Amino acid sequence: MRNTLIILIALSLFTACGSKKLSNKETVAEYYNAFDSGDFDKIKTVIHDSITIVSGDFVTPLNKTSFKEFYKWDSIFKPTYDLLQLTEENNNLIATISQKNIRNGFLKNNPLKLNIKVCFVSGKITKLEELDYIDVNWTAWNQQKNSLVNWIKVNHPELDGFVNDMTMMGAMNYLKAIELYENREQLDIQK
Repeated sequence: MRNTLIILIALSLFTACGSKKLSNKETVAEYYNAFDSGDFDKIKTVIHDSITIVSGDFVTPLNKTSFKEFYKWDSIFKPTYDLLQLTEENNNLIATISQKNIRNGFLKNNPLKLNIKVCFVSGKITKLEELDYIDVNWTAWNQQKNSLVNWIKVNHPELDGFVNDMTMMGAMNYLKAIELYENREQLDIQK
């Protein structure tokens, strides 16, 4: 009887410790750490069943399945994330992050730094809203993007539309487009 009581107390303590609720700051840190390490299972534990991503005029409501597709798209570019600062604002947080990846490098803005408003429901992330970008050279970004899109349209029309395709295949096509574009002079010599 005594051993059973000790085991029950130990299990209760273990269960209580294992299910500790994260603070909003810990939740955001866990989210970006999981993105950085490529651990979608950890991401699932900190996002709500429905999550909305707001980027400029684009509002994208997602569930966990469609969010995984966004995650796959992002992962193709081999990103690294650094959480630079967290500031509380009412019941939300403002996260300042730095993101390095292949796409940002091609677009001449690596790392890309921005502020994101993070909203919560029941301790889970329910909305990520891009507020502002820090020291982004939009002229260089747009010149690179437009040159790439226009060159692909003419030389590899089978990849056209990659820039707006937010699927894993779209990201793979984006990388292929970058590779072809960066090697275009060598390809021209071979013709």
